[in-house]
Amino acid sequence: MRVFIAGVDGYLGFTLAQHLAARGHDVAGADAFLRRRWVGEMGSWSAVPIAPMAERRDAFRDRYGRDLTFFSLDLTNYAGVAWALAEFRPDAVVHLGECPSAPYSMLDVHHATFVQTNNITSTFNLLYAIRDVVPDAHLLKLGTMGEYGTPNVPIPEGFFEVEYRGRRDRMPFPRQAGSFYHWSKVAGSNNIMLACKLYGLAATDVMQGVVYGTRIEAMGEDRRLATRLDFDECFGTAINRFCCQAIVGHPITPYGSGHQKRGFLSLSDSMQCLTLALEHPPVAGEYRVFNQFAEVHDISGLAENVRRAAANLGFDAPVVPVDNPRTEAEEHYYEPDHRALADLGYRPTRTMGEELSVMLGDLAPHAARIAEKRHAFRLDVRWDDAASRAARRRTALTAVGA
Repeated sequence: MRVFIAGVDGYLGFTLAQHLAARGHDVAGADAFLRRRWVGEMGSWSAVPIAPMAERRDAFRDRYGRDLTFFSLDLTNYAGVAWALAEFRPDAVVHLGECPSAPYSMLDVHHATFVQTNNITSTFNLLYAIRDVVPDAHLLKLGTMGEYGTPNVPIPEGFFEVEYRGRRDRMPFPRQAGSFYHWSKVAGSNNIMLACKLYGLAATDVMQGVVYGTRIEAMGEDRRLATRLDFDECFGTAINRFCCQAIVGHPITPYGSGHQKRGFLSLSDSMQCLTLALEHPPVAGEYRVFNQFAEVHDISGLAENVRRAAANLGFDAPVVPVDNPRTEAEEHYYEPDHRALADLGYRPTRTMGEELSVMLGDLAPHAARIAEKRHAFRLDVRWDDAASRAARRRTALTAVGA
């Protein structure tokens, strides 16, 4: 299979390229290296040093015996997207090329507008380029479980049967996103669903839980093949950030009561699930939704899991809850379905405890690097109106050019 990965330089993108190559697939990808810039804007860097793309491609060729075809490309440029697909002629397109941060989208009006514009435009460009250039290609779009929010009813995989005033229908499950980033993902889902109906495209929308981990088996020990792992407030997921905090003896900081529940899966399991979706594509005109996660944990339990795994390796980091900067329910019902991928053959590879031990072992040699940017653990982004007047004034002055 020929697979084109939009966002191939990222945490999931570079890992997926390797996983697919190890299985014998031909891989190409595009990236504008925005994730590197966004994390730099937050005053941080990847906990694990990552190589420039030229070195990554050399290592890829050495390891897998095939080239990683690469396009330096901004996905908001339709002509560039269409040209890249025409050059590579993929059987499948994986869209990982969006800004993946809720806090980043909540910084101010400029960041909110950028995230919405970037994410929605990139999805439109891929949809139209597939329609116009490779209409038989399968679009695999990375969504997020955050699109659903935390409703007080079980969460189906995308659609549910509803009866209202004596009539029944199968309808998209209502979304209750909690940030401007998550609403951009909802917009993408809606646009893909319509494009499948209008143009007969085949698409899989993956509502993925929180991913954690530092490696997959295919990477081996070549440091040039390492994928990034972020720990700053905007781009570090809770579990990856907790692990980095533990390595440097910083308190592990769950938000609020810590009773917020989320779905989690390891990096290896994410690769397994995405590959299952690619190797079992939908039919033309079909829009399907997979909820992709292995386990549900609350954030306080997650923090304790990290503390315990770190203690087993000799790292002492207390769990210290902090004020929650987000506007979200801290006590809520949470029961999402996730049967579709299991029906295709997905089986978890390790327990969370086992994966955490691997992660912490991989991060330990980089403790000094993490400590140098420990200021990135700070909490400066608030969802509500409690943001400082000075910050709001800076945004307003920037807007008028003062």
